[in-house]
Amino acid sequence: MNHSLEVGFSFGLTSGIITTLGLMVGLNSGTHSQMVVLGGILTIAIADAFSDALGIHVSEESENKHSKKEIWLSTTSTFLTKFLSALTFAIPVLLFKLSTAIIISIIWGFSLITLLSYRLAKKQNEKPFNIIGEHVLIGTIVVIATHYVGKLISIFFA
Repeated sequence: MNHSLEVGFSFGLTSGIITTLGLMVGLNSGTHSQMVVLGGILTIAIADAFSDALGIHVSEESENKHSKKEIWLSTTSTFLTKFLSALTFAIPVLLFKLSTAIIISIIWGFSLITLLSYRLAKKQNEKPFNIIGEHVLIGTIVVIATHYVGKLISIFFA
């Protein structure tokens, strides 16, 4: 995979997983509403995918070492990967009871992070366990933090 696609894919997938899981867990903890969680996923899939794509676009431009084609390839692959990866989390919410859908989504998200991290470790000739562990730890912190933030929001603002 060329550099531009790799940047967009890696960033878009990681952001799509962590942002969507964090939002889902927080909204679930605060509202326990399937429609609110689904609305959050759809919002993330659109707004955050555009935001991340613009962020990658500006970041790649600021490096002053990529062609316009490479910059737009990174931008487009970031948007599409983020958009599509975020949307995959809507499937369990549509098919299962919300509490079950959240568990399925966490397993799905951490499986994807593990696979991406393993691929990254192999590409860099690093020990997969270290990179997977680091990325899963960060994801776990996000899930736990957003769970408690959602609970606090429901106490103080609902």
